[in-house]
Amino acid sequence: MTTPEVEIPILYSHPECDFSNMLKEEMDEEGVIYTEIDMSLHEDKWPEVEELTGGDRTTPVLIRNGEVEVGYHGIG
Repeated sequence: MTTPEVEIPILYSHPECDFSNMLKEEMDEEGVIYTEIDMSLHEDKWPEVEELTGGDRTTPVLIRNGEVEVGYHGIG
């Protein structure tokens, strides 16, 4: 028996973004394992964020189950 490959969500965040902090707190409380890319430390990743958001430099951006979620529950 094989188990399906589980994709670990990727979260683009910024420490000065309240919505990023709220999303991280919610995911931590739910026990979600994710990879965080802190944009304050990885400014070279902004082009990736812009591609995912249609040109916006905004956080949080979450890639989960092949879907891109921008903001915190659609806010931000």
